[in-house]
Parts: sequence; C-alpha cells; structure tokens
Amino acid sequence: MADSIPLNPLRKNSRRIPYYNSARLSRYSLEDEPSNLDEMPLMMSEEGFENDESDYQTLPRARVSHRQRGLGWFLLGGWKVLCGSCCDCLARVCRRRKELKARTVWLGCPEKCEEKYPKNGIKNQKYNIFTFVPGVLYQQFKFFLNLYFLVVACSQFVPSLKIGYLYTYWAPLGFVLTVTMVREAVDEMRRYRRDKEMNSQLYSKLTVRGKIPVKSSDIQVGDMIIVEKNQRIPADMIFLRTSEKNGSCFIRTDQLDGETDWKLKVAVCCTQRLPAVGDLFSISAYVYAQKPQLDIHSFEGNFTREDAEPQIHESLSIENTLWASTVVASGTVIGVVIYTGKETRSVLNTSSAKNKVGLLDLELNRLTKALFLAQVVLSVVMVAVQGFVGPWFRNLFRFVVLFSYIIPISLRVNLDMGKSAYGWMIMKDENIPGTVVRTSTIPEELGRLVYLLTDKTGTLTQNEMVFKRLHLGTVSYGTDTMDEIQSHIAQSYAQLPSQPSQPSNGSTSGTTPARKTQSSGPKVRKSVRSRIHEAVKAIALCHNVTPVYESHAAGNGETESAEADQDFSDDNRAYQASSPDEVELVRWTQSVGLTLVNRDLASLQLRTPSGQIISFHILQIFPFTSESKRMGIIVREESTGDITFYMKGADVAMASIVQYNDWLEEECGNMAREGLRTLVVAKKSLSEEQYQDFENRYSQAKLSLHDRGLKVAAVVESLEREMELLCLTGVEDQLQADVRPTLELLRNAGIKIWMLTGDKLETATCIAKSSHLVSRTQDIHVFKPISSRGEAHLELNAFRRKHDCALVISGDSLEVCLRYYEHEFVELACQCPAVVCCRCSPTQKAQIVTLLKQHTANRTCAIGDGGNDVSMIQAADCGIGIEGKEGKQASLAADFSITQFKHIGRLLMVHGRNSYKRSAALGQFVMHRGMIISTMQAVFSSVFYFASVPLYQGFLMVGYATMYTMFPVFSLVLDQDVKPEMALLYPELYKDLTKGRSLSFKTFLIWVLISIYQGGILMYGALVLFESEFVHVVAISFTALIITELLMVALTIRTWHWLMVVAEFFSLGCYLASLAFLNEYFDLSFITTWPFLWKVSAITLVSCLPLYIIKYLKRKFSPPSYSKLSS
Repeated sequence: MADSIPLNPLRKNSRRIPYYNSARLSRYSLEDEPSNLDEMPLMMSEEGFENDESDYQTLPRARVSHRQRGLGWFLLGGWKVLCGSCCDCLARVCRRRKELKARTVWLGCPEKCEEKYPKNGIKNQKYNIFTFVPGVLYQQFKFFLNLYFLVVACSQFVPSLKIGYLYTYWAPLGFVLTVTMVREAVDEMRRYRRDKEMNSQLYSKLTVRGKIPVKSSDIQVGDMIIVEKNQRIPADMIFLRTSEKNGSCFIRTDQLDGETDWKLKVAVCCTQRLPAVGDLFSISAYVYAQKPQLDIHSFEGNFTREDAEPQIHESLSIENTLWASTVVASGTVIGVVIYTGKETRSVLNTSSAKNKVGLLDLELNRLTKALFLAQVVLSVVMVAVQGFVGPWFRNLFRFVVLFSYIIPISLRVNLDMGKSAYGWMIMKDENIPGTVVRTSTIPEELGRLVYLLTDKTGTLTQNEMVFKRLHLGTVSYGTDTMDEIQSHIAQSYAQLPSQPSQPSNGSTSGTTPARKTQSSGPKVRKSVRSRIHEAVKAIALCHNVTPVYESHAAGNGETESAEADQDFSDDNRAYQASSPDEVELVRWTQSVGLTLVNRDLASLQLRTPSGQIISFHILQIFPFTSESKRMGIIVREESTGDITFYMKGADVAMASIVQYNDWLEEECGNMAREGLRTLVVAKKSLSEEQYQDFENRYSQAKLSLHDRGLKVAAVVESLEREMELLCLTGVEDQLQADVRPTLELLRNAGIKIWMLTGDKLETATCIAKSSHLVSRTQDIHVFKPISSRGEAHLELNAFRRKHDCALVISGDSLEVCLRYYEHEFVELACQCPAVVCCRCSPTQKAQIVTLLKQHTANRTCAIGDGGNDVSMIQAADCGIGIEGKEGKQASLAADFSITQFKHIGRLLMVHGRNSYKRSAALGQFVMHRGMIISTMQAVFSSVFYFASVPLYQGFLMVGYATMYTMFPVFSLVLDQDVKPEMALLYPELYKDLTKGRSLSFKTFLIWVLISIYQGGILMYGALVLFESEFVHVVAISFTALIITELLMVALTIRTWHWLMVVAEFFSLGCYLASLAFLNEYFDLSFITTWPFLWKVSAITLVSCLPLYIIKYLKRKFSPPSYSKLSS
C-alpha cells in the first residue's frame, strides 16, 4: 500500500521545485505566486490577505534582513566565511560533477550505453593511501591549539630563539599526533573491510552464454542480474521477471525508508510472459529511465520491445522498480540495472560522514586564543619595560616561547585520554548493556543536548501491531471478549451451507432476500451475530495482504489439489503487506475463524471455521493514498454472484461517506485517547448494472490524457455515498519498553523532542499520543496540506495563534513552508513542546536537523534504527543508532550505538552529564596548571631585570607536566557531583548544563585570578625567603608549586574515589623519590633541613588556605543545586 503513496505528491497548478537542491537560491525560487507577497507581514489576518492587496507595497518585509557586511563583520569572523567560500569554489571547480541525465538502457547490452556511468562500488572511507597523512594532519592543525604548538616547537630549531631542550616541545606534540593517527588508521581500516565485504558479494549475471558470477562492484548499467530470496539488491533495477507465478514479488525496504513492512513489486508484463529466461536475449528491447533523483517513492520510465509488430510499449512506475539496498523477500527476481553506485537512490539519500567536533572543544579553542592574546600582551609589556633595546624583536619572540606554558599542550592529551575513559565507562555500564561508542571524540556532547530528533518505527515502537478493539456502535469487544466473536462467526457460518442451495432470483443470490428483509426493518432489529459476521467478513476482504507459503516453490509440478492442500496449512503461512496494521487485522480474522488462505492479482479465498473455502473475484482495488486516507475493494463472491464494495479508512475521511450515525466520532476519540490506531469499515452492495456502469466510466477516466487523477477520483467518489457503517477497529502499535518514562525524563531535563517519520500522519499522531510525546493536556495542531505561498502564509498565521500545542506537519507542507518562510516556521516550531513531521524522506530528516542547528545554535541529537535514518544521524551534533530489527546500518553510522530506546535516559542524564562536567573541570585545571607556572616565570623575569631566561629547565618542566601532576589531574575524570541514581531521579539537573556554565568566560576568569594569585605568592614567597644562593629559589618555589597543585586537585574534587587518593600519594612519592637524582637543580643538603620544610609549608599555606575558606563559605551560604540533593 505504501508503494502507491507519493512522498511528495504533485499539487495541481504548482510547478514542483526540488526541496533537496543544496543551492538555497534555486531551492527557494518563486513559483506562480505574486511577488508582492514578499512585502506581506506574517501576522496579517485572513481578511487582510484576501482584500488588502493594494497595501502590500507599504508593509514592512517579514523576511530576516541580511546583516550589513562591513569591516567589523570581516574582523569578527567574516574572513573565515570568505576563505571557506573560496575553498568551496575551488573544490567545486576541481571536482565538477557530471550532470545527471535520463538514459536508454538496452537489455543485457552494457556496451550499447551512450555514456560512462559510475562504478557500482560502495565507498565509505574518508581517505585513500595518498590523502591519509595530509588529511589527518589538516584535521589536527586546523585547531589553533595544535597549530600554535607546531610553530613553538619549530622555533626551537632556531639557535637564537632556543629556550630549553627540544624534547620538551616535540615529545608531547609527537605523542598527540601519533595517538590520533593510529586511531584514525584503525577506524579507516574497519571502514575499508566493511566496504570490501559489501563490494565482494557475488551475484549471477545473465549472458547469452548463460549465468556467470559477478562481484557487486563490477555490475554495470544494462546488466541483467539474478537476485535470490533474502539477497540484497546490488543496484537500482527494473523488475523484468520472477519465479512467482503471479508475476509479482515482495521486497523488504527497511534499509531504504525505515519501514519494516514488505512492498509488493510487479514484473514488466512483456518479459514476465516470455516462455523461458533465455528468451530475454532473443528479443530486442530497451528501458527508458528518467535521470537519477532523490525521491524514493516515485519513478517514471518506459519499456519498449522493438522486434514485435506492432512495437510493444509499457509505462513503468515505482511498482516496477527494485532499488539498491532493499532485500528480496519472496521468490527469485531478474532485473536490468539502470543506476549504479553514486546514482542509486540509497546513495543519493545518504550524506557523507563528517568529522564531528564537540562544543566543548570549540569553547576551549576560543579560550586558548584568549590565552595566546594574553601571552603576546605580556611579552610586549616585558619588552616595552626593557625600553625596546637591542634586538627587541628576538627578545619578544623569546618571551612568547618562554610564556608558551600558558597554553599547555597537555590539555589536548588529557582531554583525548579523558574522552577515551568516558567511552570505556559507557561501554562497561551494566545498566545499558550492548552500548558501543563509535566516535570517542564527542562524549561531552551527550551532556549539552537541547533537541532530540527521533525516528518512530523501530525506535519508539516495536512495529508489532496488536488488535485491541472492535466497536459495532451498540456493542464493543475488547481482548477479553474475542471468544464471543469467535462463537458468533462459527454459528453464522454453520447456518450458511443451506443458503447457497436456495434458488436465485435473476442476477441476485439466495442470500440477497434475507439481507433485504433485514434492511427493510428498523436497523436496531439487525441481530448482533449478523453484524459481527458482516464486519469480520469486510475486514477479511478489504486489504492488500497476501499469504506467503515457505515451501510454495516445491509444489510447482504438483497437481492443483495437492498444491491447494499444501497452501492452506496454517503452520506454513505468513502474511505480507505494505502496512503492519493490515497484517494484524487479517491475523485477527484468522484468530476468530475466518482465514485468508490464498490471493493473487485477480482473486482471493477465505476459509470458514468449518473448513469450507469461499472464493471471491477481485474486480477493482483502490489503493490507500495520503490524500484519500482510505482504501477500497470491489469483490464478487463466486458462489452467489454478489458484488460488494468494501471500504476502510481514517475516521476523518470516512465520516462523510458513511450513513448518518451518532457514535462514530465519539468512539474514535475514545480509542485515540487510549493510543489506538482506528479504522472505519463500511460496505455497499452493488447490482450487476450498477457495477457495469461504474466500470465503463472508470475505464474511460483511466484512459484520459488530461487530469487523469482527478477524473478517476471523481468516478470512485460517485460510489462513495451513503455506505453502510459496519464497525470501528482499534489496533495498538506496541511501544518499545519504557518509552513513556524515558520521554518524560527527557522532557523534564529540558530536552525538546521532535519525531521525524516516513509514516502516515494519522499513525504518527497516534504514536505521539500513546508514547506521551504529546501529553494528554496538550492540544495538537495539524498543519493543513499546503501547496502555495498564500496557503502557507494563512496556515502559519493560524498556527501562530495557538499556544502550548504540539505541531504535526507532513513533509510536503514542510517543504513549502521552508521555501518561503524558513525563519518564521523554525521560530514557531521551536516554541512547541513537541513536533511531529510525517512522510519525511531521509534527506528531509537531515535537512530539518541542519535547520535546527543553523537557526537555534543549540546542540542536536538524532536517534534512529534504519538505513533511512543515517543522513539524519550524521547531520546531528550527536548521532545515536539503535541496533534492532531494521539491521545495523544506523548503528554503524552513529556516534553511539544502543540496543533499546530506554537506554538513552541513562546515556544522557548520567554519562553525558558526567562527561561534560568532568571535561570542563579537567580542561580548566590543566589551563590553571599552565597559567600558574607562567605567572611565576613573569614574576621571576620582572625581578631579574626582565631577562628572557627560563625559571625551570629540562626535566623539571617535563616532570611538572607529566609525572608530578598528571595522575591527580587526570583522576578528575572519576569525579562526580551526584550519584547516577540521583541524576536519573532529578533530570532537572541536566537543564543547567545546556547553559554551558561549567565552562564559560566567567569560570575561566576565576581560574585565571586563582593562577595569578597562587603564582605570585609562590614566586614572591620563595624570593623573600631564599637566603644566599639562587638554587634555593628553584627548590623552594618548585616544591611549593607541586604541593599546591596536589592540594588544588583535592579542592576541586567533589566525590572521592580510591584511585584519586592513590594518584595523589603516588605523585607526591614520585617527586620525593626524584629529588635524589635532581642534583643539577636542587641542593640536597638544603632540602633536608628544617628551614626548607617550614618555608615551603608557609608559602603553600598562604597560597591554598584562602581558597579553601572561600569554598567552604560558598557551599554554606550559596550551595549549588547538586549539593542540596547530595546533602
């Protein structure tokens, strides 16, 4: 059924503009709308819209005005934009893409192709053997921090600028680059192996000489490929032939559009009718295919056989296509390849993976730039106080190198190691088993999220339907009373065999008089049993479900009766359809006694509780579309000749079609509040004359060349009048475990949840209610279908008047809104507590994520489980994939992979929160460690006549950054302010993180002041207390510095871990042990005396005690929110 639903239906009188075009200007080019709509304010009333056209020119523009681009803009980041634009232009010129064109493909003759088409290989690698090293180095040195250290390290090769030993600068930088390259190489190797595995899959290719094996990557346009059951389709193909007798097959599209339901595909009639497979080479035929495009729900083409007299022409549509990445679910298929590689629908809808950079990294990058500015200013001050004497420029550069510890290179090392530790903790958490961290560079992003964009099918729901309710108007049946329905059906069919034996009157059957007798009396007199019988029969007939039998192929040579016996065995039967609702309805009719046992394109058979087979001829089928919101079928019962028109659909569509009643609207509302998906079922009996008249008009409408769709719809609507309402059904799509409490947890944490789904509007709305994505008290505003600028304007105005209501909008309406009113729409949607976007293509999902990032500047997270969610996952700041029924494609493309939706609560509230707070504390502390030693250097240089001489050299500097302080500082990755249980119990704690208060210019400034205070005290204290030799200054100040750092770590920690205590004592022990080997820096006879001990103790006390007192007073009089909970 979903095959017939266009994702972006064409509207009357509107020229389609592709939403997916990346160039904004062409994407939003005007349609046939008056240009003066530009001047119209968005909050204009409907009356004004219709009448005040003369006033348009005087009204202010509602569009966002472009900023003036002057010198200020250039200095504040405009140069980046200009450089980026130039690079993009250059890249586009270098790899100018070939224009996509329509093509003519000859069957089995790739050599006849007029153009060269792309290879069919899958390539997910970021680099090749030549670009790996330059690419990784670029990714590293685009960060100011790493580029700065590269320049400083290179400066040490110049003798006049050399400050210390080369290894003190190159060893840390080399370590960072080596770790990064090894990590990237491992990731790249994994991607290469995955690609190689996919590209090496073998398929059978039909040639004149018979079947030959061919690799997936060697398949070309024009090849005829055989795909077996459960095999992946390697390229986009036109379906030529199948082993199934009815000329159709089912395919699974879960990796393409996210829907787990099977889709029915029909082979080209001309090739399916050929006696043998080899005859495909005895005919001269070609396929004309439109140019490759993104829309996975539409296709236009023609099949032509030239050697027939007259030539055979067949139009091709979406039902004749087999798209790449889908899987054959029944039979063996043969197809001719029309698109390969980069031109396939699945690749066109997948965005390329980008290197994601966390917000924390960007903030730290900004802070390092501020520190660099401070470093340059300090160096200029030093040279200026000297009076710019001598080679002052060289002295300036020496001071810059001397103060380079203000920006510590260990910052990068510590943060990268911290991220690896957080990833390890996430994967080892027993409460979220099976969680995998695939991108170890952004765990802090999990703690900063404001928008969560989630798929529906397989993410929020299990995609498993359960029949819950049957309502007949006066009586309702639930799961506990289904046995009553079963007994009614058994009894009604037990009486049935006597009815067909009655003589028939003219063209009507023996059952007709009984029906007429009943309908002539009052409706309430109709027995409950007959009403149940009619309702269940209607549900068993009105659908697109096909029974599939596993061993069906084995019975090809058997007799008709033997095949029938095998077909109708219940154990061997599975139902397939494009909608899981339909499958569940047919399963339910089977459970109450009426079983669908066989179906082909022209007939279907039902089995009654007594084992009797009732056959029906399918005369017409009217498939479900998103516009009509209903599907219908006209059948003729073989035994009686009765013709009946059955129809089922959404209550909004069916309410005006069925006869007057007083219960339908109320019961639909009741079921919807229970989270059930409702369908209204109705019927209409037709005489032979009525049907023949309808068929004639319907056939004429289908042959018309102009407005065919409208004429066909008008003919069908002539039947849809005064239909007899049979029943209302309620089906529940079972939610994933603990979806409701998880969504509530996320809402309380201040995260706004958007549901993006390819499913129907009614289904999406229903799941939004049942999952409590939309709370019971909230209104839902369903955005009306729009196709023009004027309609979008009116609908946005209507939406603006609503307050605190959830928004439900379809993909094509969204496209129109974004074409004309992008800023206004996003602004309004962001104010909604929840947003549901239905009928979204994979590209639209990614586009919505990008829009939110651009317009709100908040962090976004996308979660999904199917191949159709990959683009959205890759576009978001943080992508989470669920490993489930729809395969591993989303899981492999995501930054984090989980096994159940409920795990996202702990992943964000506990691990995301801890990762961000720990990284913020760690980053600032490492900066403090660099600033304190730079302050001491500045004080030392200013006291000794502004000489550019280093205070500490060689091993002291290396030891300070590594062995003496590294372990205690790194142990901050184990710190936590509240226990995990408390973080889950009070998700409001998460809200504070989105404001970024843990790492801001305010907190950074506090650490700068602490560093200046402590550095000044340590250096001046040592200078005041040293006696005669300069070496004493180094010994006293360096020892006090090490102890101060260890005490500051203790001051920063909020919850002690035993490893933190070990790290503190281990570092102190390492320092004391190394004193014996540092003869060139320390006087051993002095550092073992009492004066040394008391001087060091006094300086350390003065530097740390005030900070401990301030912390105690702050916690007492202005405690943070988490401390109130922990107390």
